[in-house]
Amino acid sequence: MAARAKLSRRDRIKMGIRKRLSGSSARPRLSVYRSNKGIYAQIIDDVSGKTLVSASSLSKDFTAAEGTKIDQSVAVGKLVASKAIAAGIVDVVFDRNGYLYHGRVKSLAEGAREGGLNF
Repeated sequence: MAARAKLSRRDRIKMGIRKRLSGSSARPRLSVYRSNKGIYAQIIDDVSGKTLVSASSLSKDFTAAEGTKIDQSVAVGKLVASKAIAAGIVDVVFDRNGYLYHGRVKSLAEGAREGGLNF
């Protein structure tokens, strides 16, 4: 029961966040998903409903598989930033997806900032 309560709590937080922010073609949304094995990031245009850029610690083009999960999160942030800049995206809105801005989520955001994204 505790796991279900934790997920429903995150869903309530997530809905409150998504009520306030949305990604457009000018400033798409950088959404983060964190699992026990990996971390995923997508840049989404909510107006057209399309994912523009995505990166993950479990994808084939991810090379920094060594290190801690926080190190991997920084590398995923840099990877998604480099893909976004190649696609012509510089400004994004950060969506922490109901997670606390701490640990792996924070390190992914810092890695994306280091890679050149503004949010």
